Formats: sequence, structure tokens, C-alpha cells
Amino acid sequence: MPKSKVRKKTDYNIAPANRTPVKVKAGPSSPIYVSVMLGLMLIGLAWLIVYYLAGDQIEFINSLGAYNFLIGFGFMVAGLIMTMRWR
Repeated sequence: MPKSKVRKKTDYNIAPANRTPVKVKAGPSSPIYVSVMLGLMLIGLAWLIVYYLAGDQIEFINSLGAYNFLIGFGFMVAGLIMTMRWR
């Protein structure tokens, strides 16, 4: 049985990355930042719970209709986005 031909491997030359170091803010986030972050998530959750349980009894929330989902999830997403900068 004939031998298969050996393929020639290409030689890749990867240039070293030319990056400058980035200064990172040292230290943890302030307690105010963490409380605002958690507060936004809890406000969004509370908004949706109030909408489901007592939405038909509160005129303001009842008049918003489906926008209540946008408001509730908007608060929660804002808190979630803040977690990316939390240290």
C-alpha cells in the first residue's frame, strides 16, 4: 500500500502584541455605588410585583398598561449594567 504524502505545515510568525498597559482604578467600589445598584434591581422587582398584585387597584399603574414591564425591567437592567463596573 502506498504511503500518503506528508503535508507541509505553514510556519506562522505571530508578531508580539504591542499594547500599552492600562491603569486600573485600585480598590473596591464605594458602598453608595453598591446600594444604588442593588436598589435599582429591587425597585424594578418591586414595580413588577406591585403591578401584578395591585395593578388594577392603582390608577397610575393601571393607566400605564404594558409599559409597566418596560419600567420594571428597565430598572433591573440599569442595576445589572452597573454590576459591570462593580469592584
